[in-house]
Amino acid sequence: MRIIRRSAGAIVALAAFAAPAAAQNTECAGYGTSNARNVCNAAIDGTRYFHPVAGILISGGNPVIGSAAALGGLGHFSLSLRANAVSVVLPDLDYDGSSGTVQSGDTIFAPAPQIEGAIGLWGGLPGGLLAVDLLGAAQLLPTDQIDNFRLDQDATTVGGLGLGVGFGARIGILSGAGPLPGVSLSIMRRNIPTIQYGTVSAIDPTGDDYAYAVDLHATNLRLTAGKKIAAFAVAAGLGWDRYTGDARVDFRDPSGVVPSVETIDFGLKQSRGIGFLNAGFDLPIVKIMGELGYQTGKDQNLTTNFEDVDTSGGKVFGGVGLRFAF
Repeated sequence: MRIIRRSAGAIVALAAFAAPAAAQNTECAGYGTSNARNVCNAAIDGTRYFHPVAGILISGGNPVIGSAAALGGLGHFSLSLRANAVSVVLPDLDYDGSSGTVQSGDTIFAPAPQIEGAIGLWGGLPGGLLAVDLLGAAQLLPTDQIDNFRLDQDATTVGGLGLGVGFGARIGILSGAGPLPGVSLSIMRRNIPTIQYGTVSAIDPTGDDYAYAVDLHATNLRLTAGKKIAAFAVAAGLGWDRYTGDARVDFRDPSGVVPSVETIDFGLKQSRGIGFLNAGFDLPIVKIMGELGYQTGKDQNLTTNFEDVDTSGGKVFGGVGLRFAF
């Protein structure tokens, strides 16, 4: 009986010890002091929080803003000048691991200008079923314009802005003729180069305590329905996004007499649901559209407490676009 009680007590003790350990990022487990582990966790958790924010910033909602039906086949095309934006609270980079909370840094309304194009390839069956459009996009990423952000030195740039590209297709379901709405299904693949937030230097102890760098590959699925009434158009849709990428964190290990800079590389893979609404003026050639959308949240079981940041909550995003259709 004593053996049973002792065994049960040992199991409870091990479970109590293992529970907090399991919550830690495995990449940080090897650091001997709690301060070092805290900084390591903050860097990795900050990366995991930021990645889907970057994903919705470049993806937005509707891949052809203000449009729901396919273009109608060869000879039809559109070109959009667009900007997506999302509000994000950035964590303070001066965190030495001595407290359980990472203080908040800047709150920014991050913009992401884009150029998007669509070309009709086939008009489809009667009613617009199976019509095909080819989609393309170029994302322009502001970095030097935002404090502490910078592009990878090998990234392609245009006028100081980072360049990402996207491509995909849209399949028509309904053309929107008569009382019926236009309906389509689209898929896009988007990629952006590595963006780094913060800079950690081994020779400058006054620099940031941690930094993270990520690239991003996004796959966007969208089901969109909409209708034009006189000069006013509205479209709404649901979607699913998958975000993958490679990440790197640098952080200063505060445990040594001479603090060292540690680097950890790891992969990222997440998915989110999307909902969006477009509305605006649909004139014969020029379309002026706005977008409001929501990216669902997800509990990633992060170990770090970031002040003023709900790491498991959803994100509201918006956008405006000027589209020319022919």
